[in-house]
Amino acid sequence: MSKALFSEPHFQNEEAARALIEGVRWPNGPVCGHCGETERKYATKRLGRWRCGNPECRKDYSVTTGMVMESSHVKLHLWLQAFHLAASSKKGFSAHQLHRSLGVTYKTAWFMHHRVMESMREGGLDVKLGGEGKIVEADETYYGPTKEGPKNPKKEGRRTSKKGFGPSGKRPIITLVERGGKVRSFHVPRADKATVSKIVMDNIHHESRLHTDESNLYKGAEAFFFDHETVHHASKEYARGDVHVNSAEGFFGVFKRGMRGVYQHCSEKHLHRYLAEFDFRYNRRTALGWDDEQRTIAAVEGAVGKRITYKKPH
Repeated sequence: MSKALFSEPHFQNEEAARALIEGVRWPNGPVCGHCGETERKYATKRLGRWRCGNPECRKDYSVTTGMVMESSHVKLHLWLQAFHLAASSKKGFSAHQLHRSLGVTYKTAWFMHHRVMESMREGGLDVKLGGEGKIVEADETYYGPTKEGPKNPKKEGRRTSKKGFGPSGKRPIITLVERGGKVRSFHVPRADKATVSKIVMDNIHHESRLHTDESNLYKGAEAFFFDHETVHHASKEYARGDVHVNSAEGFFGVFKRGMRGVYQHCSEKHLHRYLAEFDFRYNRRTALGWDDEQRTIAAVEGAVGKRITYKKPH
């Protein structure tokens, strides 16, 4: 973070950080994190902690109750620094980076890192991408070895994406990008036609123009969408007029550079959370009018209703 950002009170003082988070979560005053009571409440001797006045509840709560920061001993201004670092780092932020920047132990930094990424995981998948006159690109990529896969897939041979499998022993990732809009990424056990077709049908509006490469995974999609247009990468065709999947390829480029250059290693059970982090920043990129501060606030808002414990980190 820049020196100017370090000078902000909510990055330096826990009470200032608490006031900012309360303003984000409780714009109309404290709300019990256990029962949702808004009227009956009592301030306790501990600053920032309230007691619910609902006779059936009567529990103590604070602004972090029901958020990823609940029960954490880390100061709230350090949490805000972590959220800001996540929101402003285009290619990601590592737990080691948090460990060095915040002065916390690596174990604490690792846990903070996964909690922040969980906050960036978005819902709202019931709203489909695209629509009338809009273009949605669909593409797949493969990253990192699967747990059961060979250590060196090249020695085991490669099955081409034309047959719907991709490199042997690699983790399949399916990404849908609304041209000029949002992205959704999915880590799937197997990139076969049935799996990919379900993702495409469930997440793309039927009046959209679907753009893909020549893969057989998308064959027959024209029957379900306004149009299905393809580019033939095998013959080095990457664009034909406005037909291309370059937006999806660009997203993959940022994702892979971040995974290789920043994270360097990611176990398969956590891959979905890393994808959610990259989706979050892409969906709030500068081109759509977002800045670092707005992304940070959005990540804090996303922390509500999510918990990760040491006993169940995924």
